[in-house]
Amino acid sequence: MIARWLAPLSLPLAAKATLAVLLLAASQFHLWNRLSSGSVFAPEFPRAVVLALNGAFGAIALLAVLQIALDLGALAAALVQRGSVAIPDGVRFAAAGLAVLLAGIGVAQAARVPPVVEREVVIPGLPPAFEGYRLLQLTDLHLSRLFPASWARAVVARANAAGADAIVVTGDFIDGSVAMRRDDVAPLATLRAPDGVFGIPGNHEYFFDYPAWMAHLAGLGLRMLPNAHAVLARGEAALVLAGVTDASAPNAGQPGPDLAAALKGAPPGAPILLLDHQPRNARQAAARGVALQLSGHTHGGMIRGLDRLVARGNDGFVSGAYAVGGMTLFVGNGTGIWPGFALRLGRDSEMTRFVLRAGDLISIQVII
Repeated sequence: MIARWLAPLSLPLAAKATLAVLLLAASQFHLWNRLSSGSVFAPEFPRAVVLALNGAFGAIALLAVLQIALDLGALAAALVQRGSVAIPDGVRFAAAGLAVLLAGIGVAQAARVPPVVEREVVIPGLPPAFEGYRLLQLTDLHLSRLFPASWARAVVARANAAGADAIVVTGDFIDGSVAMRRDDVAPLATLRAPDGVFGIPGNHEYFFDYPAWMAHLAGLGLRMLPNAHAVLARGEAALVLAGVTDASAPNAGQPGPDLAAALKGAPPGAPILLLDHQPRNARQAAARGVALQLSGHTHGGMIRGLDRLVARGNDGFVSGAYAVGGMTLFVGNGTGIWPGFALRLGRDSEMTRFVLRAGDLISIQVII
């Protein structure tokens, strides 16, 4: 950015030097994170500073894209005119202003308390007793200095008001150790649903002492399902709610996802709902007879357009509902987002309430 955007500007040398220092400082956001906490994943600065750093880093990233577009435009003009074409200072400043504006909007969208979005989903073989059953998904909370206790309390209040029969959290609860995040996760103890609150680990739990976090989350009243299942009952009718560990678990010396182990002892013939933080193994889950898989991890791709790149690392799954064999996969955009790149443009955060149906209607509605 210094070479392509800043250097050609007709500004005094002192002004250019000042801007260069600011650009370099903002570009090292993740280094400052590591220095603040020992981990690139947990910026331990006041929330206002984390918001500002995300905005500055996002503006640099967006300006880089805009500068590439300007350079390509200048190159095309030069080929047509058969001579060099200079990009005016005004155009460069306009690009910078647009990048700052978009970054500000993106950070505000990322940091908000998201709405509850409702979807109806078909479950093959759904017992009549479960017609209209309501399951609320939270995912990728990333509780941190960016998403502190006050934000968590607001999320919990909205989740509890959604009227779900059960609540599930599909991983990435935190960024930070138990000691760092104890107060921020405390509001999760007040999540309430008649059939319980269930969770699975995401990859970020393995970055910060996985055993300690699993014990702490269980102590808050969440029923964790690492390669395990629970049975949801309505009289003689049953649904199996299964969970698996994250695909990154073996890198931390922990058991990897094992759907066979998760389903061991499950009542035969009951529809299976699977919680798997990452969506990339959906085809294997469908082959095992899973009816609905709920995932997160991708944050919806964060920025429309960038989502196509994120999809490449997740077997093509990045945001929303997918038909995978006879199974429905839903990839949530995330309730929160990683505080190291908190930017959303066209991929909004959400909490999702699923209404289970035996029919074939799929709808979406925003609940305020």
